[in-house]
Amino acid sequence: MKRGIIIVLDAAGIGELPDASEFGDEGSNTLMHVKEANPRLNLKNMCSLGLGLIDGYNVYEKTDNPLGAYGKMIERSKGKDTTTGHWEISGIHLDKPFPTYPNGFPKEVIDRFEKAAGIGTLGNYAASGTVIIQELGDEHIKTGKPIVYTSADSVFQIAAHEDIIPVAQLYKMCETARKQLQGENGVARVIARPFTGTKGNYKRTEGRKDFSLPPTSPTLLDYMKEQGKTVACVGKIEDIFCNRGITKSVHTHTNAEGIEQTIKYIKEDFEGLIFTNLVDTDMLYGHRNDVEGFAKSLQYFDDNLPRIINAMTDEDILFITSDHGCDPTTPSTDHSREHSFLLMYGKNVKPQNLGTRKTFSDIAKTIACYVGIKGELDGENML
Repeated sequence: MKRGIIIVLDAAGIGELPDASEFGDEGSNTLMHVKEANPRLNLKNMCSLGLGLIDGYNVYEKTDNPLGAYGKMIERSKGKDTTTGHWEISGIHLDKPFPTYPNGFPKEVIDRFEKAAGIGTLGNYAASGTVIIQELGDEHIKTGKPIVYTSADSVFQIAAHEDIIPVAQLYKMCETARKQLQGENGVARVIARPFTGTKGNYKRTEGRKDFSLPPTSPTLLDYMKEQGKTVACVGKIEDIFCNRGITKSVHTHTNAEGIEQTIKYIKEDFEGLIFTNLVDTDMLYGHRNDVEGFAKSLQYFDDNLPRIINAMTDEDILFITSDHGCDPTTPSTDHSREHSFLLMYGKNVKPQNLGTRKTFSDIAKTIACYVGIKGELDGENML
């Protein structure tokens, strides 16, 4: 029963890409800078697979006898966001980046949304989600108008207090926005951001929900499902792929939950794919420039990695990687255009240096070839 297991440590990039200057990300190196800022960080289990041997500037522990294959990957698609990265991991590329709106959305976009939703809006500027609800929360409660905002990413976010706009109603608003935001204004994700609390103490809840564009062509997930294999997804994978190509999934709220659910799926008896996103490094720490929190999150994953490996069968192949960077040591709080690191482990994997791969899609191609899946996927078979 052959399976590919992909675990994405969200935003854990490993050094700027050649075109990083086009994105304002020169000098970003999330994994290395987090280690330098936290010398006691000890990712011994990932290092045993070869993390410290990946080419380029590397401050992690070296080993003479790596247990896995290791390398880094170039993002061929033009972007540095979650959707672009995960889609490329699944075997497809984007020639054009998703649109971003650093100065807010055009008036016609907001007018059209307000008319369809039947309500006015507040905000419409780029901001931190935790900050904007403090800035506009009182006015939102007074007027009942939802808060619309964006970031450096391709997102249309709607925040609302759960007592003013119930979560179910907020989701419907997001569905309305998603239907409208197509074509040239086709942002990668519309995101519902419910919050609670009182003046000066508003807090976001775990009711976040992403409404993504569907993938532009068939992915590894689609081919797996079509050919009778199981595709089990953990975390926000179901949102990123619009539930397409997925046979079962669980939406987790923390990395701890995500790790436990991944282990649960590994222990089940099926052939196909397990695809997990562990988002804490990005959502909780990267975007808030919390270097210590980022390090603790990496450490927690590494401490639990042996449990993941011990649950694997002899025919499983594990891929540990990232989708972009989000260097918490730089002034920017946004994603960074970086290589993704790659660790590959399994009884059928030869320990070796995989060098610098030309695309994230090598993961999809490798899994497809290993499991015996037919389909048009970009990338090369690393086996």
